[in-house]
Amino acid sequence: MPSMSEIIAEHTDLDDAEQRWLKLLVSEWQLLADLSFSDLVLWVPDHDPNVYWAAAQVRPNTGATSLFDDVVGDLIAYSPEHLVSDAFVSGAMTRTSEGKLQAGMPVDTRAVPVKLADRVVAVVEQHTSVLGTRAPSGLEEAYLETGAQLAQMVSTGSFPTPGETNLAMNPRVGDGFIKVSAAGDVEYASPNALSAYRRLGLIGDLVDEHLPTLTASFFPASEGPVDDSVRSVLSGRTARRAELVSGDAHLMLRVIPLTEDGARVGAIVLSRDVSDLRSKERQLVTKDATIREIHHRVKNNLQTVAALLRMQARRMTSDEARVALEDATSRVASIAIVHETLSQAFDEIVDFDRVADGLLRMVGDVSASWGGVSARREGSFGAVSAELATSLAMVVTELCQNAVEHGLADSSGEVRVVPSTRDGHLHIEISDDGRGLPPDFDARQSRSLGLSIVSTLVAEMKGTFTLDNRTDGPGTLAVVDIPL
Repeated sequence: MPSMSEIIAEHTDLDDAEQRWLKLLVSEWQLLADLSFSDLVLWVPDHDPNVYWAAAQVRPNTGATSLFDDVVGDLIAYSPEHLVSDAFVSGAMTRTSEGKLQAGMPVDTRAVPVKLADRVVAVVEQHTSVLGTRAPSGLEEAYLETGAQLAQMVSTGSFPTPGETNLAMNPRVGDGFIKVSAAGDVEYASPNALSAYRRLGLIGDLVDEHLPTLTASFFPASEGPVDDSVRSVLSGRTARRAELVSGDAHLMLRVIPLTEDGARVGAIVLSRDVSDLRSKERQLVTKDATIREIHHRVKNNLQTVAALLRMQARRMTSDEARVALEDATSRVASIAIVHETLSQAFDEIVDFDRVADGLLRMVGDVSASWGGVSARREGSFGAVSAELATSLAMVVTELCQNAVEHGLADSSGEVRVVPSTRDGHLHIEISDDGRGLPPDFDARQSRSLGLSIVSTLVAEMKGTFTLDNRTDGPGTLAVVDIPL
């Protein structure tokens, strides 16, 4: 299905300003659909003035759809009897008689011209089901009356309000609907809006209350939105969005002025009590900070353990014991690097390139005592889960240490780590340019603790591990493949 932008670019002569206006309308027209219980279709004119294209469509959240098919990308030809054609030509709203059958369902259809600078640039077609029509409730009457006012504002170019941005967290009609007069008195409040105010401390009803004054009593100016008083937000003079905060109470508001013949006649106030949402957000922030602090403390403790092992290694008279402690120091330090990265992250996903670079620096520092060994990474590990990161860090450390201590055997050389991701797997090649493996070497029969650790960890990660001589030159090549 083509997008609205593609249809407009390919089939219309609308200029940039007209296209921006239509995009703004489509970003806000869910409000019109919900208040009028209508499916909406946006029709734009073709290069040929006798042809019109359906560029966008939306269904109401407040009722059943009356337009079952997606019509975006469809076209219609000019006909004096067609509502859309009539609205384009006359510049006035047109309407069928109620109960016209559409796919076997009685539907009331209306065409609303969309004007910009007194020019009709599009038409919004409303399809409203009248199946099982009954006397509307007070809420439905308030919705329909306000929807008709918004449609009239669309036809005069006074809705939507330029400069507004559509936010995902905006209150919707169903969250809480309040209609106020030009003076700010409440004419109607939906049950959800009343519940939100009751939670704030309201006793009684909202109807006939002066909404700016009443709301200000729950949200003192000292705790209100920056640079705006509550009364200013709810005055209804301009379209506004705000979140009012007083203690644990959070009320999100959207104010939309209603005009008629250019004069303000009232306003819509959409409200949403987000106190519970903000409370959960604070809890998440607190938990996130606690988890990161735990990772930080674990990192510090591991570094302390590594320092103690290093001190103990320096006091060993046995070369074998000293090497064992130095290896243990590297393993503990590699885990500490993972926790250091997690302590700086905002989730349990690790940028493993940072971890790998820290591990390679550590390997370079260890080997600096006997010669010029360089350890470098080519390619990216990408992001891995915290659960995988610790085991992966141990594997990379062991294989790099093995390449330095056994592959290069106290001589100068290079260790290359080449990670890549393919088909949902992390593929790692770690190679050196040392003397290579002896002819009868079998990694599965090796008594090396490091290789045993690697084999065990890779198996736990449901991956594969091979160690062999390089085919493109001297040295060894370790290959690890792990499913992500």
